[in-house]
Amino acid sequence: MMKINWKVRFKNPYFYVALILAIVAPVGVYFGINADDLTSWSMVGAVAKQAILNPYVVVTVIVSVATFLIDPTTRGISDSNRAMRYDEPKKDDSKW
Repeated sequence: MMKINWKVRFKNPYFYVALILAIVAPVGVYFGINADDLTSWSMVGAVAKQAILNPYVVVTVIVSVATFLIDPTTRGISDSNRAMRYDEPKKDDSKW
């Protein structure tokens, strides 16, 4: 079972930036979209609808999000035992 310290990840603003990129990047690449192509909310909605209705894009986004969630510093797909004990995101990597 995948054990992730969600409480700490949700407190880290970089988590949200990376999550958005993990979702938006595959959609943008698949449809060949540039930022200047999305000039209205109706266009954003149309692209989102196309993405949700396309099984390939959905699977690609799921894989992208899954790879974003995995901590590459640990074996497997779970956070380390030490990371599971954190209450806040670690501020300084040089201190244990």
